[in-house]
Amino acid sequence: MENEKNRRRTGTKYEKIAGEFLEKQGYRILEYNFRCRYAEIDIVAKDGEYLVFCEVKFRKTGGLSAALEAVSVPKQMRLSGAAVYYLMKNGCTEIPCRFDVIGIAGNKISLRKNAFEYCGDFGIV
Repeated sequence: MENEKNRRRTGTKYEKIAGEFLEKQGYRILEYNFRCRYAEIDIVAKDGEYLVFCEVKFRKTGGLSAALEAVSVPKQMRLSGAAVYYLMKNGCTEIPCRFDVIGIAGNKISLRKNAFEYCGDFGIV
């Protein structure tokens, strides 16, 4: 239980750092920690015309590339499901969207835009 609290606290800390980084890049943060039965999306933001679903990955070891590569295919599928749910719930299915990953390692931060494509079969094509 204590480990879960510490992980959640660490996650929140780095999600806020990532959000501030995105704002400096011109993104507008819409929501943190959108949860549904599929997954939790760390950050939902707007970048120009795009609705962006951001996954934040922090690594103590392994560097930025390890953080950026840490989103497995099963996780991508869960995030895709959560994104579809978000789009349907908010009536914004016609807005172009993408999945970005923010890697944080130590005091370094990196953004990978369009890190992966929508994957899964959630009733839309």
